[in-house]
Amino acid sequence: MVNFGNCGEGWYNGGMKIIGTSGTNGSGKDTVGEIIAERHNFLFISVSDLLRIECRKRGLEVVRENLRAISAEWRREFGLGVLVDKAVELAESSSRHYDGIVASPMRNVGEAQHLKDIGGTLVWIDADPKVRYERIQVANRGRSGEDDKSYEEFLAEEEAEMHPNDPNDPSLLNGAGVKALADVTIMNDTDTETLQKSIDTALKL
Repeated sequence: MVNFGNCGEGWYNGGMKIIGTSGTNGSGKDTVGEIIAERHNFLFISVSDLLRIECRKRGLEVVRENLRAISAEWRREFGLGVLVDKAVELAESSSRHYDGIVASPMRNVGEAQHLKDIGGTLVWIDADPKVRYERIQVANRGRSGEDDKSYEEFLAEEEAEMHPNDPNDPSLLNGAGVKALADVTIMNDTDTETLQKSIDTALKL
């Protein structure tokens, strides 16, 4: 299922199309990014991987609490759109020509707004919570510290990322605020073929 908001052209000033994905945990944000990259010559950039690399550089355990802390620190130091800017810089420094960039995930209102301000399209991806939890357990994504959670812990962690504990701090994760900014919503409850069709329909790729 696809819901359309104010879906724009999705082009930033450098002339390359940019799409940002966001959504609930296990909804398929990276999968959507990988499908767009494979089928439409986009560069897929996981901004979460940038945070994981930084976590390891600091000798920290790669868990969601540490990733959230580093992302908030970067936003305070470099601006709310820092992860979007890093994704654009990686694309611009690549020796290969791409038709666009897809960056995932957008978890902060400021970075989501920055994406839109430079002409990007923001896509929210979602699915039933039990489907998402089972998807994470089955996928074995190699993120044991992040994914080894009970269903109750999974829901509690999601709540913490959807609603910041300090609404006056703009550097924190705010999934609900990002969702409100989304241009397009894609439900990913079924199979990959249906998801591919939803992506192409929603984004006119």
